[in-house]
Amino acid sequence: MPAKEPFKVAVLLFDNSLATSATMPMEMLRTAQAAAQQLTHNARPIELRCLSVEGKAARSAAGFTLQADGPLDDQPYNLVHIPGLWRNPRPALRKYAAALPWLRTQVERGALVSAVGTGVCFLAEAGLLDDKPATTHWHYFDRFQQDYPAVQLKRQYFITQAGNLYCAASVNALGELTVHMIHRLYGSEVATHVARHFFHEIRNLNEPVGYLAGQVEYHPDEQVAQAQIWLQDNFGRSVRMAELAGQLGMSVRTFNRRFKAALGKTPLAYLQEIRLENARELLQKANLSVAEVAARVGYQDTGAFSKLFTAHYHTSPSRYREVVRAKLFRPEKTLKY
Repeated sequence: MPAKEPFKVAVLLFDNSLATSATMPMEMLRTAQAAAQQLTHNARPIELRCLSVEGKAARSAAGFTLQADGPLDDQPYNLVHIPGLWRNPRPALRKYAAALPWLRTQVERGALVSAVGTGVCFLAEAGLLDDKPATTHWHYFDRFQQDYPAVQLKRQYFITQAGNLYCAASVNALGELTVHMIHRLYGSEVATHVARHFFHEIRNLNEPVGYLAGQVEYHPDEQVAQAQIWLQDNFGRSVRMAELAGQLGMSVRTFNRRFKAALGKTPLAYLQEIRLENARELLQKANLSVAEVAARVGYQDTGAFSKLFTAHYHTSPSRYREVVRAKLFRPEKTLKY
């Protein structure tokens, strides 16, 4: 079997950046690659490169030396990551202005971009976030809004997504965002493996976390996008795919084919993912029984729900709730639904 083309990741390095915001995603991606290789020997490899404007090492805000593999180059990357900067980002924006056209070029070529904290200012300064949702570190909200009035600042969210552009408000939120990237690359089993090692301890479960623009993956099929939105709004109901296909003027066969072509999965698999993700949130936050959670997300058969949840997250619903709540940093009041 021929080797798969590597997933190319560029991590930008700047002086006065937060070292963890650069190194943590790299460590998580390496963990994901190792886990994927155990599942299949032909898993897609990850090619990680640390780049700086001039190819020189950068010095973090805490005084750590971050070694660059080279300067900004012309090759296209699958993922570009922008770390956070300590306090005022304006000096770095002036010093590393050459990174802005490079970022625009990478986005034009289809790269995913993740930025954390005040590193989001590089995307805003490049004009890539105009008329799009974004978030940044809470300490910089007011100045960010003043400097970039065309950006739709989402103060209440830790993560935002607009097309291929992802913003994380903090290093903690970056952990969750990186798990999302790993899910895109290797699937749920590997993402769950990484989450178990990095994730539960760094997530604040009692805040609204993400704002995903439209909650729809980017693809050109508008009818499939409409179906996604409908499924996200109606996942708790009894869903008949034949009726949904009919609403869109398609046969079930055509609907399944177009949905899978756009998203790489069937409508039923997509609905199951939505239901299980919402069940996970309820298990984390709500004082509902497993049967009540199952019913809320569209499953009347609690046993079938438990089997699906265990297959997807590799732990039972009740055990998942125990583990997540045991690892919270401090006691929190659970939400009532």
